[in-house]
Amino acid sequence: MAVKWENALIAPEGLKISFIFLVATFISFFGGYHVISGAIFLLFIFNLFFFRNPKRKPPEGPYIVAPADGEVILIKEVYEDKFFKDRVNLISIFMSLFDVHINRAPYDGKILDIKHYDGRFFSANLDNAFEENERNFVFIETPEGKKILYSQVAGLIARRIVSEIKVGEYIKKGSIVGLICYGSRVDIFLPKEISLRVQLKDKTKAGETIIGEISNER
Repeated sequence: MAVKWENALIAPEGLKISFIFLVATFISFFGGYHVISGAIFLLFIFNLFFFRNPKRKPPEGPYIVAPADGEVILIKEVYEDKFFKDRVNLISIFMSLFDVHINRAPYDGKILDIKHYDGRFFSANLDNAFEENERNFVFIETPEGKKILYSQVAGLIARRIVSEIKVGEYIKKGSIVGLICYGSRVDIFLPKEISLRVQLKDKTKAGETIIGEISNER
């Protein structure tokens, strides 16, 4: 299921904030505060850049794609105790202020569960951010019967997580599933039988960069 603004150039969440900056620009300008007005206008332009929605074409085949733009900052085996209750591979992708903020589905599948956990707002590039920070988990079952879990993680600046999907929906690989305002990270948890296709410090594009491959073996 696609979100209503799938083809929009700018995410609606960004347009709301941009409108506030634009109004503040005019108020400052006509109030005689021209320098302040110019600074706010730059924030207006930069905010539109933050929430841009570029087109993405996911690869065909049994390939799991990155759910976020950014840099791979962590790959390790962990015990995931909320959904898998087993040891899985964790891949963490850090989004800077200059990356696209929109998150995309890593693979086709039915959404089995969504859980939001309140937490703290440590810098998202810290290893323990996936355990301590506020986060939103989405648990998916693929057509092959595999389970995939991803988590939108809040950060030091990012204080708003947006999820555009619901339990029971069927999502397509590369489709928009939400966003995180102003940076942060997305973690994806994969069963150990899924082959990883990514390395530390790799740059990713949501919906396009291959990070894993599902084996044909059942």
